[in-house]
Amino acid sequence: QALLEESGGGPVQTGGSLKLSCKVSVNTYESNCVGWFRQTPGEERVWVASLYRHGKVLLHDSVQDRFTISRDNAEDTVYLQMNNLKPEDTAMYYCMASPGRCRDPKYWGQGTQVAVSS
Repeated sequence: QALLEESGGGPVQTGGSLKLSCKVSVNTYESNCVGWFRQTPGEERVWVASLYRHGKVLLHDSVQDRFTISRDNAEDTVYLQMNNLKPEDTAMYYCMASPGRCRDPKYWGQGTQVAVSS
């Protein structure tokens, strides 16, 4: 079983919405921060959103008013609600977890593809 398992990606039209889910199977101490990165072919993986266990939320400027990150501790699941999607949001989205700072991911999921058509 993967430690982090994403779901919810797929095709969507410009302006549409998707909600990504990430089932987190690492323990509490290993997931002080959870978040999402995205990557397009030939490019580096780019940070999108993070959520610390104590509640602090960090969002990339490009998604600030459109994406929301949340966590259901009872379900051990992290969500990325994506609204008003744009073609430039097309990417493979990866869930991550860190025992420390969000900038130091230790665990990664396998990714879920999001494709936004114009």
